Amino acid sequence: MLGTTLPTPLYPLYQRELDISSPIVTVIFAVYAVAVIAGLLFFGHQSDRVGRKRTLLAGLALSGVSAICFIFAHSLIPIYAGRVLSGISAGIFTGAGTAAMVDYATGEKRRAITLLAVVVNVGGLGLGTLLSGLLGQYAAHPLQLPYIVDLALVIAAIGGIFAAPETVTGAHGRMNLSMQHLRVPEDIRSVFTRAAIVGACAFAVSGVFSAVAPGFLGVVMNVHSPAISGVLVFVLMGASALGQFVVPRIPQQVAFEIGCSTLVLGMALLGGTIATHSLAMIFLSAFASGIGQGVVMGFGLANINERISERRGEVTSAYFVIVYAGLALPVVAVGFAAIPLGLSTAGAIFAGIIGFVCLVSAVAGRLREYAGSR
Repeated sequence: MLGTTLPTPLYPLYQRELDISSPIVTVIFAVYAVAVIAGLLFFGHQSDRVGRKRTLLAGLALSGVSAICFIFAHSLIPIYAGRVLSGISAGIFTGAGTAAMVDYATGEKRRAITLLAVVVNVGGLGLGTLLSGLLGQYAAHPLQLPYIVDLALVIAAIGGIFAAPETVTGAHGRMNLSMQHLRVPEDIRSVFTRAAIVGACAFAVSGVFSAVAPGFLGVVMNVHSPAISGVLVFVLMGASALGQFVVPRIPQQVAFEIGCSTLVLGMALLGGTIATHSLAMIFLSAFASGIGQGVVMGFGLANINERISERRGEVTSAYFVIVYAGLALPVVAVGFAAIPLGLSTAGAIFAGIIGFVCLVSAVAGRLREYAGSR
């Protein structure tokens, strides 16, 4: 997962090096998100069929080839190829990796392991931006060195997968690359729908911070620093990982409301950043948004995994297909809306929409809880 966010602080460098526009940057980001969805649809259920280890090794192989594409990228074509391969790899790990970790636990430990899986996922995303931001600012060859480090980590991870036990018994089938049907058991559909809608909003915030914030820092705030861009997204992802730890300690309905409310706060702070161009406020917005994202994601996955015992890979993949759609579409919308409206206005509209959806979700959840108690 670390490898998937390496380009984030480097986008302004790619813009100068390859003479590409800001909307194209959002398209590059969206290509990654669409590839994640493809990975989930075509590979998310494979681990139920062929085993977790074989599926995860395939994901690592794609991640390694993606790093090689970026090391030798001197045009948009290898960048697109690298993002597609990275996205498919992330799709494999998001579904199969989470399912594999949950397989190791039973009973009451399942919720804690689900939490750990999400923390590892989000933590890797944050470490990727931190690594490439610092190397992009202070090291030689900033557009190659982060991917060389990533390639070395991929090789180490392959050794780790080989050493891990297989958790799917009797997994001797062949991969079938037909698209899986996104079916959710009827008894968890209401929980699934609520978690997926807010999860999509949370991922939309991550997408805008990852794809648009580096450009906003440079164009609007005159801050041209890969390190600051990397630290900004790291704060968001680190806060998201921190938010996961809140989930097991409070009632589920309260967790959902806290997560939604904190996302609303994050969007209000983002609006304040756009109005004041305050660097401190955008970091506060990233922190609040990250906490909110972590809480709603942890709530959603824990709630879903507690209620299913079979075909966990498919249901987990279905959840992430929806949230990654939330990652892709708003980013492109903001990027292209910025052409006629300006980046500040497009960002303000985005913050207002996400804040409104989260607020309505929190109120609806409270009303549902109140109606159920009567």
